[in-house]
Amino acid sequence: MIKILVDSSSDIKKTDGLYDYFMPISVNIDGKEYLDGVDIDSNTFYNLLTNSKDFPKTSQPSPQAFADIFEKVKESGDELIYFALSSELSGTYQGANIAKNMVDYDGIYIIDTKSVSHLISVLVQYAVSLINDGLDVKQIVEKCEELKGRIKVLAGVDTLEYLYRGGRLSKTSATVGKIADIKPIVTVTDGKVEQVGKCLGKGRAMQFIIDKLEGFNLDENYPIFSLYTYGEENCEVLENKLADRGYKVEKRLQVGSTIGTHVGPGVYAVLFVVK
Repeated sequence: MIKILVDSSSDIKKTDGLYDYFMPISVNIDGKEYLDGVDIDSNTFYNLLTNSKDFPKTSQPSPQAFADIFEKVKESGDELIYFALSSELSGTYQGANIAKNMVDYDGIYIIDTKSVSHLISVLVQYAVSLINDGLDVKQIVEKCEELKGRIKVLAGVDTLEYLYRGGRLSKTSATVGKIADIKPIVTVTDGKVEQVGKCLGKGRAMQFIIDKLEGFNLDENYPIFSLYTYGEENCEVLENKLADRGYKVEKRLQVGSTIGTHVGPGVYAVLFVVK
């Protein structure tokens, strides 16, 4: 049988029924370590984030943690696809490859998704549909490799504080940006989080996202999702603006700690697939 492994950066919940094996990423806040998706959920994480003076630190799973799962798959004679957090953002992908070499089993397939959060979950949902259609593991991996570059996100960042705290923005830029009410718009390109624009005020930022969206040739075989980190008000406003322009949002999804650490609460985003 073909099995699916995801790590907690995918933000896929157990109740979604999309995976067979789950690998949590560790998050350290105020000296206490949590396993993301195991002993801390997203809302609890954001509560701690907004009330903590220290910037959270994440730790990738050890190769041995992956090897333990790979050994189970080998013993059962199954095949497994692991949808890894972007290698540009973490060493998790490399750790999984080390574990594969340790186990020495050809039935392990590791995809560098070049993505994070629900961009990965779209890919996993696609893989599950292909499994149900009876495709073999190599066909599924090939089709997922083709799809992964077509999954896009445009996100508005409501506060610059966490970009500054995470070392991605200077104190001067953060201070000036706060005074001027500058709202960055970010995306994921080739596995990296990149800024694609910045606007004065939230309203203009949302308009920028929608205008940018209209420049893409959307694949109508895939739904549009809205994303938020903590606090859904901004996301709801964006959804209404999208609806006014004829875009139907299938579902609102929460972004977890892997990205939330760096962008903080109040994020609003649209996730889509292009042709």
